[in-house]
Amino acid sequence: MTLTNSRNTMKINFRTIAAMVIAAASLESAALTLPDIINRNMVLQQNSEASLWGWAKPKSKVAVTTGWNGKSYTATAGKDGRWDVKVATPAASYDVQNVTVTGDGTTVTLDNVLIGEVWFASGQSNMEMPLRGFWVAPVEGANKAIAESGKYKHAIRFATVPKAKALTPQTTVGGPWVECVPENAPEFSAVGYFFARELNNILDVPVGIINCSWGGSKVEGWLPAEILKTYSDVDLANAADPDYQEYSKPMIMYNGMLYPLAGYTVRGFLWNQGESNVGAHADYPERFGTMVNHWRDLWGQGNLPIYCVEVPPHYYGDDNGTWGALLREAQHKAVKAIPNAGIVPTPDLVAPGTSYQIHPGKKLEIGERLAYMAATRDYGVKGIEAEAPEFESVDFDGNSAVLHFSNASDGFMPDRNIPGFEVAGEDHVFYPAQADVLCSNGCNAIKVTSDKVKDIKSVRFGFKNWQPTYVYSMRELPLVPFRTDNWDN
Repeated sequence: MTLTNSRNTMKINFRTIAAMVIAAASLESAALTLPDIINRNMVLQQNSEASLWGWAKPKSKVAVTTGWNGKSYTATAGKDGRWDVKVATPAASYDVQNVTVTGDGTTVTLDNVLIGEVWFASGQSNMEMPLRGFWVAPVEGANKAIAESGKYKHAIRFATVPKAKALTPQTTVGGPWVECVPENAPEFSAVGYFFARELNNILDVPVGIINCSWGGSKVEGWLPAEILKTYSDVDLANAADPDYQEYSKPMIMYNGMLYPLAGYTVRGFLWNQGESNVGAHADYPERFGTMVNHWRDLWGQGNLPIYCVEVPPHYYGDDNGTWGALLREAQHKAVKAIPNAGIVPTPDLVAPGTSYQIHPGKKLEIGERLAYMAATRDYGVKGIEAEAPEFESVDFDGNSAVLHFSNASDGFMPDRNIPGFEVAGEDHVFYPAQADVLCSNGCNAIKVTSDKVKDIKSVRFGFKNWQPTYVYSMRELPLVPFRTDNWDN
């Protein structure tokens, strides 16, 4: 059977029946097989009950033996041929290991296996973007990073999932694990690579990254049909429409790329997406939250952490528009509503004059900021600052306003004539404001004034599609763009 749109009906004909018979016969004679994600070069999550699976003849016995302790785990293949086991993994180590799988009279040895930390990276093109860059969109420092990647041959591994669309959940997808060497590194997700490199530098353990991304994809592309059908604005028929843009199709990434990997034991998720949902900010917090909850249920590992990347400043049809700013705001709302979630800001990671470039080249800083968040929140590393300064409250007083912030106890740089602030009165017309740090009470407040607005009712900072800002805490973490109002304009 195949998924059809509302204008068609499902049909079972003699060809379909014949194909089903052939498939069943093939299953009966199938030899032991493994998915690409469970193979040589893989990284298994340390100190876990790591999930392994594959296929064999239905009802046949399969044995999995782990080289680090010689222990054997057995499973019986189900009616569909699938078998599953969970193996106990030790603490992380650079010592290479092996896993032996025996079944159907076949023995497969998975060599060059590492035990470390595994993270699942997903989203659209800014997560997909490889170290080699995209056309007219280079990654800063990429050639040096690629040239030196061999230093991490025994520390970093990547599995890059190829684009695979499907109308129904699939069982397999490509994307084998590969070593970190200059030959392979150009195809690694730049954000994923810099995250892995920095996390390895901090923890001194192997790191594995599963990159499951599709450029241009909406959050709806990473949700299943049973959820999407509850959204009145989502037409599932578009998934099967050959004339509909593939990257905008609902559910096909979920079915073809993510679902086959669900359950591979990981430490957490990294998410870099949102550009394609600009203009739909009102729905984003709920849908993203629903996605996270569904993914967590699929993995069955509790409230796995998810760390997101704020969409960067971009033209989005009008430099002075606010659609991009509203999506960023929606991202932060979503993260605050989701347990064990975080987001790293990016207002400073674009170069002047590049408003049309939706793929900023500063991926190193993003990867590092994500790694700092993981290090402090998940691994208990002390001394690192990972939380960027955020707006907390405001006190209005005529033509001035005093803003208070979290994560800014040591103040800001610059501390005088801070750019990027605007104020407005009852007329909702914004004017640039004078902004200075107040150090009379902890240096974590900023005072804004304007001779254009006698009675300030709102303050905004960096709240436009394209408004790069360069205001930092003393640990060089940028102030998160914000607004104090909830106006529609």
